Amino acid sequence: MAEKKEVKISEEVTQVVEETPKVTKVIKSTAKAGKRSEKAVKEVAEKEAKEVRKAVAKTEDAEMPKAGPAPKTRSLLERRGKKYQESYKVLEADKEYSLNEALVLATKSSPAKFDATVEMHIRLGVDPRHADQNIRGNLTLPSGTGRTVRVAVFADGEDAEKAKAEGAEIVGTETITNALKKGVIDFDVLIAMPLLMAKLGKFARLLGPRGLMPNPKSGTVTTNVAKAVKESKGGRVEFRVDSTGIVHLGIGKVSFGDKKLLANAEAVIANVKAAKPSSVKGNYVRSMYIATTMGPSIKVVTQ
Repeated sequence: MAEKKEVKISEEVTQVVEETPKVTKVIKSTAKAGKRSEKAVKEVAEKEAKEVRKAVAKTEDAEMPKAGPAPKTRSLLERRGKKYQESYKVLEADKEYSLNEALVLATKSSPAKFDATVEMHIRLGVDPRHADQNIRGNLTLPSGTGRTVRVAVFADGEDAEKAKAEGAEIVGTETITNALKKGVIDFDVLIAMPLLMAKLGKFARLLGPRGLMPNPKSGTVTTNVAKAVKESKGGRVEFRVDSTGIVHLGIGKVSFGDKKLLANAEAVIANVKAAKPSSVKGNYVRSMYIATTMGPSIKVVTQ
């Protein structure tokens, strides 16, 4: 507790001194003898005494222990929902599973009521800041993706008719241009003829951030639009390493079963390994995980 002492400076002013273990302050009167009235000197002393009391109170409040129990630190698993915790029980902590075992466990441990997507996450030993290590590619999954893909084809004439025959939902340069001018995007894949790409340039800011801008590397800029439509409908997917060196890709649905998912997973691994740049030395595939949309991740043996 603070102790108050009265120190007599002169006949007109009595100083107040408050002492605490952390705060010791002596009030000095700013009044000069013979210069100010007794009332003014008294007001100055009271003001400074008030400042000292505030400092003491603040120190005492800081030293007072806070009421209530100490916060409890919970693990990441404890912060998850009940369904997630139940699905996690089928896994062994810190164990690496074979690819087939991981796919079986992923389908069994999926807590979602809907037909969840089975995802593959592959961490590579690359530096995406280097152009030659910015891994990118596309492939057609043997068992498809399980998604209904809406395809738009930026072409006219005979090519447009061929694309429509293969099942393209939106066909024609004028139709697509008018929709893009309004900001309407009603497709999942956009395929374009090379000679018509200049007309799509002004929509790059709209299509680019959504990953819908046609690109020769992804197979969406081609003269054979009929083949591109067929592949897109049949399960063609594009993969690209992110800024942290990881490839994220959906390889099917839980309802596919083990054999179809295994065929898709092996195709993805083969394509990712084939894209290994010559400048990368050492371990290329560092780690791999299988997970469903809302389920736990399962570590896969990479060798």
